[in-house]
Amino acid sequence: MKTLVIYTSQTGFTKRYAEWITEKTGADLFELDNVKKKGDDFFGGYDAILYAGWCMAGKVVKSDWFISKAEGLKSKRLAVVAVGASPNENPDVEVAMNKVLTDEQKKYIRVFYCQGGIDYDKMKGPSRFAMKMFSKSLAKSKDEKSREMGEYISHSYDISDKKFIEPVVNYLKGDER
Repeated sequence: MKTLVIYTSQTGFTKRYAEWITEKTGADLFELDNVKKKGDDFFGGYDAILYAGWCMAGKVVKSDWFISKAEGLKSKRLAVVAVGASPNENPDVEVAMNKVLTDEQKKYIRVFYCQGGIDYDKMKGPSRFAMKMFSKSLAKSKDEKSREMGEYISHSYDISDKKFIEPVVNYLKGDER
């Protein structure tokens, strides 16, 4: 099965997951900006296509581009991988992932989440500022869980792990145990 992995990454976590998935599947790997320059016929040679993007405010960055292309690729195995700063077991992750696609799109695209982390040193200025402000606002919350989350995201950390790609790899290979 010929597979294409397309990704966009701000701080490196999504790129790392895209590379891990590529290693396990033998997929071709392209950064999003390089694929956007190619015509739609570029996708014809692939049986499975995955888009990996990072999460921001409950959305998968630039996934709209892929989702709009997917309409014409329904005969292929299609997936979106969202890489975010929350641990996989955070209940908010499932809520956010359920909103990535419409019910119709869920019929032909699968969504996966992989926990990544935060790297303030690599983050672009506006994103870094927004995250720091969000962290401080949570830290002042009356809700204990919100304060804990504010402390958690106030500094850089890496909770990525190769084990989180297994369901993605199985899906791309057609082995969805």
